[in-house]
Amino acid sequence: MNNEIWKAYSHGMAAALQEGGVYVSAMMLRTYRLLDLTDSEAMLLLQIMAYGEADRNEFPTLEELAGRMGLTVREIGQMLARLMKEDFLAIDEYVDPITGMQAERYNWSGWLHKAAQLTAEQKREIRKAERQPVKPMTAPASDLFSVFEQELGRLLSPTECEIITGWLDEDRYTDEIIRFALKEAVFAGKLSLRYIDRILIEWSRNRVTNADEARAHSQKFRGGRG
Repeated sequence: MNNEIWKAYSHGMAAALQEGGVYVSAMMLRTYRLLDLTDSEAMLLLQIMAYGEADRNEFPTLEELAGRMGLTVREIGQMLARLMKEDFLAIDEYVDPITGMQAERYNWSGWLHKAAQLTAEQKREIRKAERQPVKPMTAPASDLFSVFEQELGRLLSPTECEIITGWLDEDRYTDEIIRFALKEAVFAGKLSLRYIDRILIEWSRNRVTNADEARAHSQKFRGGRG
């Protein structure tokens, strides 16, 4: 690569980095067709993510989306209607902390939840085919995601969804024990998935398998307090 080409490449990379980017979990790209999303619908969701994360515009207009997608406003409106009907997308209302005005923003966490749940189901099916025992889940993964989001007071990141899916599918912790570990983290004032993971590992080492055993173990650990 000669100097001129290298300079052009370097300038291009620098400009790209300054423009910002969008993190998309691989599982969302692997599963979107299996979730019956069309290429255009998936791209529309990605554009909404790009507006929010790179352009700091959490509620782009139909005209803005149409211009970026090269489609008509009507086509964009139809796709948005289907995405919201199928719970891939929602519109949240909130109070802007700067202006104090009521505002709206797109919430695409439904796509993330569906992708994570489908990925977990696929892994379970693979294990069934291999005749490996799998503990049944007591509730859909998406319900557990919602519980975590309520406690955290924010949407889960793709990485956090993958961690929770891993607890259920790879580590085979029950829904009950994960929820109780979350309560323990709230009680301790250490509300992070890393701390919850340490709790689950500690319980696993001590063969704690349900909420009653976890409660007894925690009380013993705290010297009988609580």
